[in-house]
Amino acid sequence: MPPRRASASSPTDADSSAARSAILAAARAEFSAKGLTGARVNEIAARAGVNKQLIYYYFGSKEDLYRAALEVVYTEIRTQERSLKLGDMQPEEAMATLIGFSFDYLAEHPDFIGLLNHENAQGAQHVRDSSAIRDTNSPLIELIAKTLARGIRARVFRRGIDPVELYISVAGMSYFFFSNRLTLSSIFSRDLSSADAVGAYRAHVVAFAMAGLRA
Repeated sequence: MPPRRASASSPTDADSSAARSAILAAARAEFSAKGLTGARVNEIAARAGVNKQLIYYYFGSKEDLYRAALEVVYTEIRTQERSLKLGDMQPEEAMATLIGFSFDYLAEHPDFIGLLNHENAQGAQHVRDSSAIRDTNSPLIELIAKTLARGIRARVFRRGIDPVELYISVAGMSYFFFSNRLTLSSIFSRDLSSADAVGAYRAHVVAFAMAGLRA
């Protein structure tokens, strides 16, 4: 008998997609906590509820899985940013929405902070070698540049703002807060993990960044 073609909705494809998603979710958690060197494939397999050999079948090696986890995180962020439809908003609303989203994403995804910490400690080799990650970031910078240009034409934003520098500044304010909350809380004797503290700092980041943009 001729081989039967599997449809896109076949159980085999569904199981494969579910297994890959489970592995990537487990890998994000494990690599975030321990980095590439400290993470163990056995632990990732246990977290995902799959056989260790399935990880090698889908991803090839631990390093390839690590790179895939990084790419998935960056793709996830950019996909959610596109869903905001900033181009449909007025310039000030668009920028405030993007700044708030950047803060909220880090608040909701501490694994991303852990991944970045470990990747930077390793010299950012995997991010640097990934064309997929570079490709996901280019549209964001273009969107920021277009939003700034719209704001200049509307006379609500000042001239001379570099979109990359703006992105780094906004991301830096949020990233430092979440990556250093424990030490900052100890130094200033203030609980920066409380919902009230997080909400207050979010409002500060948005207001501070928007003040720097205005004409």
